[in-house]
Amino acid sequence: GTGESGKSTFIKQMRIIHGSGYTEEDRKGFTKLVYQNIFTAMQAMVRAMDTLKIQYTSKENEESAQMIKDVEVDKVTVLERKQVEAIKKLWEDPGIQECYDRRREYQLSDSAKYYLTDLDRIATPSFVPTQQDILRVRVPTTGIIEYPFDLENIIFRMVDVGGQRSERRKWIHCFESVTSIIFLVALSEYDQVLVECDNENRMEESKALFKTIITYPWFLNSSVILFLNKKDLLEEKIMYSHLISYFPEYTGPKQDVKAARDFILKLYQDQNPDKEKVIYSHFTCATDTENIRFVFGAVKDTILQLNLREFNLV
Repeated sequence: GTGESGKSTFIKQMRIIHGSGYTEEDRKGFTKLVYQNIFTAMQAMVRAMDTLKIQYTSKENEESAQMIKDVEVDKVTVLERKQVEAIKKLWEDPGIQECYDRRREYQLSDSAKYYLTDLDRIATPSFVPTQQDILRVRVPTTGIIEYPFDLENIIFRMVDVGGQRSERRKWIHCFESVTSIIFLVALSEYDQVLVECDNENRMEESKALFKTIITYPWFLNSSVILFLNKKDLLEEKIMYSHLISYFPEYTGPKQDVKAARDFILKLYQDQNPDKEKVIYSHFTCATDTENIRFVFGAVKDTILQLNLREFNLV
């Protein structure tokens, strides 16, 4: 999948559902990343306030914005009281809320609202990240990360790859013997542009990558499983951001989640030139453990069935 489609979140779910999970010690290790995600989000909005020419409601908030802007995010290890107060006041500022509502016009992490509305809990001195906090942490993946786990005495080796353009050429040739490809699409990206190039639609890029992958010679015998992810964000967004504005070929009704989901699924199915090849698809929410538990149960059966068939065992 392309950048921010949910690949690493899915791998974290595999660790929670089928692996060793996260001990308290592991969870403490994410504290700094949660803090850094909060600063990254607020800095992105503060920069966008300038670009979009939105006013703060008070001089005090303007000064707070400057203070947050000056923070070196990768050096953050604690949340200082004055920073917490500044971030809270900024998040309550109607200007910042307008800026948040216009987030498709700049790059903002999907977890911004989740963390900022829960700042009181996160700012307590005894804070230890919960499982959900960990699932929401955004750290861009670079290179290739392999995660093996044992499922009913079968070892699954899952490989997570960086989705940004610069990362892809590192991994594409490494996968000659994979049995299955799980390709993730962020359903909510239909109205967003790339981090790498701000005039290209994210879904067009994702669709092009999907076509490239399923037509690669060394993936011809791999089964393809499509996860149409972030279905929760699509449900919110479709109410005010219309699909037809970005995909004029969409003829369905506005504000209709099912019609939007089906249209996006068909966009990807249409990339498959081999009509004999089945693409297995699931609508997912990678931050929802129960949803992923259910979906991966189905995926596991698909993978095992296809493997057995390949070795003439069924």
